Amino acid sequence: MKQIILGTAGHIDHGKTSLIKAVTGIDTDRLKEEKERGITIELGFASLDLPSGQHLGIVDVPGHEKFVKNMVAGATGIDIVVMVIAADEGVMPQTREHMEICALLGIQYGMVVLTKIDLVDEEWLELALDDVREFIQGTFLEDSPIVPVSSVNGQGIPEFINTLDELSQKVPERQPQSIFRLPIDRVFTMKGFGTVITGTLISGRVQVGESIEIYPAGITSKVRGIQVHNQSVQEAEAGMRTAINFQGLEKTAIQRGEVLSSPGALKSSYMVDVSLHFLNSNAKSIKNRSLVRFHTGTSEILGNLILLDREELSPGDTTVAQLRLNSPVALIREDRFVIRSYSPVRTIGGGEVLNPIPQKHKRFKDNIVEELKNLSHQAPEEIISYYVNASGYQGISFSDLKIMTNLPEKQLESVLQNHLSKKTIIQADKENRIYIHNNSLEKLKKNILNYLAKYHSAYPLKAGMPKEELKTKLPPALPAKLYNLSLNLMIKGNQIVQEENTVRLATHTISLGADQADVRDKILDTYLRSGLQPPYFKELSKTLDINPNRAKDVLMHLVDEALIVKIKEDLYFHAKAIDELKKRLVEFLETKGEITTPQFKKMTGVSRKYVIPLAEYFDAKNVTLRVGDFRKLRKK
Repeated sequence: MKQIILGTAGHIDHGKTSLIKAVTGIDTDRLKEEKERGITIELGFASLDLPSGQHLGIVDVPGHEKFVKNMVAGATGIDIVVMVIAADEGVMPQTREHMEICALLGIQYGMVVLTKIDLVDEEWLELALDDVREFIQGTFLEDSPIVPVSSVNGQGIPEFINTLDELSQKVPERQPQSIFRLPIDRVFTMKGFGTVITGTLISGRVQVGESIEIYPAGITSKVRGIQVHNQSVQEAEAGMRTAINFQGLEKTAIQRGEVLSSPGALKSSYMVDVSLHFLNSNAKSIKNRSLVRFHTGTSEILGNLILLDREELSPGDTTVAQLRLNSPVALIREDRFVIRSYSPVRTIGGGEVLNPIPQKHKRFKDNIVEELKNLSHQAPEEIISYYVNASGYQGISFSDLKIMTNLPEKQLESVLQNHLSKKTIIQADKENRIYIHNNSLEKLKKNILNYLAKYHSAYPLKAGMPKEELKTKLPPALPAKLYNLSLNLMIKGNQIVQEENTVRLATHTISLGADQADVRDKILDTYLRSGLQPPYFKELSKTLDINPNRAKDVLMHLVDEALIVKIKEDLYFHAKAIDELKKRLVEFLETKGEITTPQFKKMTGVSRKYVIPLAEYFDAKNVTLRVGDFRKLRKK
């Protein structure tokens, strides 16, 4: 059976609470102050079983202008609205404001109930009906039923219930959504139960024993018990008025306006991109950066309205905008909202969330404005492509895409798989489910090729660029997994070659010019003739009268070719001399078992400035093992 929430709306003292009591027997005014003053201040709750067997959860909202924020909170999750208008007073200011709020929140089904007909005669009743018909013209209630009733003598109550039953059949099943969300409208403690949170479960489902998180506070707990319409249940689903009590959760730690969801399912943000309709009933335009009251779910937050494409918004106009809030909110795409002026307080507009976790936008950027406008009507494939592309090298996670698209998990996975098969989107991190757009990957690969080309031009005799040095040339926020992925794809595509810790273009080859070949021959000849007593390199470049930088490039090329061996900084030997020494050292150790530094010095016939670096070199190369004052042959 469908889960349907019925909500009341209308001016103060027009009989909303009396109507609910007449049809359910429940007085939704529970506060002492409400009883004493005879007005509804806080949200009230009841339930009703219709003749068809359809069950309704009922939210009774306050009508007084001072409590409109409570009315907005109560309207969250409503499927059917009953607009209550008293026959003896007709349409009043809060009737109009409540109608605007219901329209801004996207409520599509409802009816008008003309109450207190026992207080008027037939002629006055006809005038009241004409007043109502004129009022609902051009609204979402234009073709809805109008039912006159008296909560005092019961006149019209059966007709109201039957009309409500017919209307409930037209309400479609709620669209399946994978994210469990319950905006909190009440928090209280019950003896023997602890902290209890109530609200309308607007999407997903929750079970006893599940872990939950409170957003944006970040507090986590576990569901201890669930009640729906005063009945204990193991599970609640979207459309149910739900009360949940928790383990070890202090009442003072929770605020009305926060949202219950699964751990990690939502993301808090101080900014929200929206499609905003500025009501035609406003007397004047609203200017950029105006301070407003942002109502969404059960929360009210102050923030500045940033108009991205103009300096002011005229009555009746609709545009895209960014709200920059004083406190964070946790929303998803397509959430409805209402904005009210800061002072004097009245409803001035509202609309739909386009992006719940946006970047800060610069104003008057035509491409940003156009892209945001497109988000309200594009297909899921285009929306996902836009968000992944906009995320750049950082990429975007599957969990973020869920709240930015508001798609059921299976549908989101299907759309992503379609993009992956076309290679318009690439999964950069399988473990964390991070996706990047092919545009970003191609841009990264192009940058890598450019940096390698510049490096080869600057150092033509080097085999390649150190991998870590190459990464430092790229954006600092570039994820390591994306960097490695791009290199692997370029290696497979025969664009680059990686050898140990260096990377080079696949087309890069080392070829010495005539002058470099001459330098090469001079260096090799010098080191070969000097044997185990070579000059330090800075001395060599002076002796040969070679530019130190040019000579160093050629020398490092010889090191790469394994013709010259680097022992330590500025000290190099010909590979033939090192190989011969290694052979003699190994033969000595195989015969004698160990060697002292003086014995090694005698073997080499050189001074300590060469002996110590050579001994340490053979240690580093795992030929020898130093044990106290001796060195032994390291076992293979």
